Amino acid sequence: MDELLSPQSGPPSCPEEPLVLARSLTKRFASSVAVDGVDFQVRTGEVVGFLGPNGAGKTTTIRLITCTSPLTSGVLRVFGLDVGLYPRQIKARMGVVPQENNLDPDFTVLQNLITYGRYFRLPPKEIRRRARELLDFVQLADKAHESVEKLSTGMKRRLILARSLLNSPRLLVLDEPTVGLDPQARRLIWERIRALRQSGITVLLTTHYMEEAQQICDRILIMDRGRIIAQGTPIELIRDQVGGEVLEVVPENGSEGLLLELIEGRCPYQRLGEKFEIFAPQAAILLGELGARARFVSYTIRPPSLEDVFLRLTGRDLRD
Repeated sequence: MDELLSPQSGPPSCPEEPLVLARSLTKRFASSVAVDGVDFQVRTGEVVGFLGPNGAGKTTTIRLITCTSPLTSGVLRVFGLDVGLYPRQIKARMGVVPQENNLDPDFTVLQNLITYGRYFRLPPKEIRRRARELLDFVQLADKAHESVEKLSTGMKRRLILARSLLNSPRLLVLDEPTVGLDPQARRLIWERIRALRQSGITVLLTTHYMEEAQQICDRILIMDRGRIIAQGTPIELIRDQVGGEVLEVVPENGSEGLLLELIEGRCPYQRLGEKFEIFAPQAAILLGELGARARFVSYTIRPPSLEDVFLRLTGRDLRD
């Protein structure tokens, strides 16, 4: 299985250049800018995630990287190759898990893989061997001869993942790989992605699930309205954008103005309806000081999360 998952060598890339390199990458449509001059890179062996709400530009960025949509301006190189000049060479060394289900409903599970493998001109025996090993990898070996239409949503996502690995890609690109899945099915996909990373495959994915990004990504690029507004490891983003702890308080009627006076200019905060989320290095000490003057209906102290990072950066919930 390790040999099966190991990325193909192909023509060598420049060792100093990232696997994916974008500079001032822009994609415009007639009435909107979907990707607005972003800069980023993905290095070999990383799991990098684009995190953001629907409409942030994540899927459009993926379409540019996978050579399925032309860029408007900027620079985009994959494997050291310009996406506008060498799309076929790039696609041959890449695996893609699209957001939509594009399996062939007229074929069985195994037939879907065999048919797809022919596009890469692999020997028939090699295709069948790889297909069966990949079905085992995604825990679908017992479904090989079943119709695709009989599979659950989670099983279909796993089959698409297996299909994307038939050509032993150096880079695996997944667009919202667990959208619509239940927690158990989602975690199984996470486990497979971790196994792929350990085998040396570079992974680039999009998601709007905070837990998913925090669980499996080495680095996260937060997108909003076509721009990358922050990037780093999950720990770095939380440390740099939020800080130590989050104090959540709901003040009693008449105490809101006093609370604002006490925290304005002292601590970063955000207001969500009646609740205030206050970011502080030592929330317990701050709570004691605030509680001596203001009265609260409720309060709690919790560790910060990526959700807090996104709220602080954009002023809105990721699900908005």
